[in-house]
Amino acid sequence: METGSPRDAGPGQAGTQGTAAAVEGEPVWIALPPGLLKMRRLLLVVWLGLIALAAGLVPGLLAGPAWAAFALPPLALMAWGWVMVDRNWRSWRYAERADDLLISRGVLWREETVVPYGRMQLVEVTSGPVERHFGLASVQLHTAAAATDATIPGLDPAEAERLRDRLTELGEARSAGL
Repeated sequence: METGSPRDAGPGQAGTQGTAAAVEGEPVWIALPPGLLKMRRLLLVVWLGLIALAAGLVPGLLAGPAWAAFALPPLALMAWGWVMVDRNWRSWRYAERADDLLISRGVLWREETVVPYGRMQLVEVTSGPVERHFGLASVQLHTAAAATDATIPGLDPAEAERLRDRLTELGEARSAGL
C-alpha cells in the first residue's frame, strides 16, 4: 500500500488523496475516532484490573504472599488485550459511495459489508451510558436480510446523526426508484 492512500487514512481523516480517489471510483475510507480506543482500553484496564486485584489479594491474604502470583495471568491478559484492542480499532473503517455504504473490519479475517442505500429499512443512532460519557455514538443499519451486521461503532454523535440523516435521505431516494 502506498503511504497517504485513502486506505491508510488515520482516525477521522479521509486521506490525502480523497478527491482524487473519489473521482477514480476508489472509496474514501474514514477511520473511527480515537475516543473509541480510549473507551475500550479503559474498560479493559478496569475489568482486568479488578480481576487481577481479586485474584491476587484474596489468595495472598488468606494463603500467603506466594499465592498473590494468581494476579499475573489477568495482568498478562491486560497487556495482550491492550495491543489487540488497538489492532481491532485500526481495522474498522467505513466509506460512503454513490449507491452504497461500505463497512470494513477485522484483523485476522477481514470482513467488508456492502449495504445498498435502497435496501436500508431503518438507520438507528444509539449511545449507551459509557459511550455517552466518552462522547460517542453508534450507527446501526437494518435491512431486510436478518444476517446483515451493519454497525459503525464509536462515532462522534454529530457525525453519527449526519450519517443517519444522509443514509435515510439516500435510502428513501433509492427505494422510491425501485
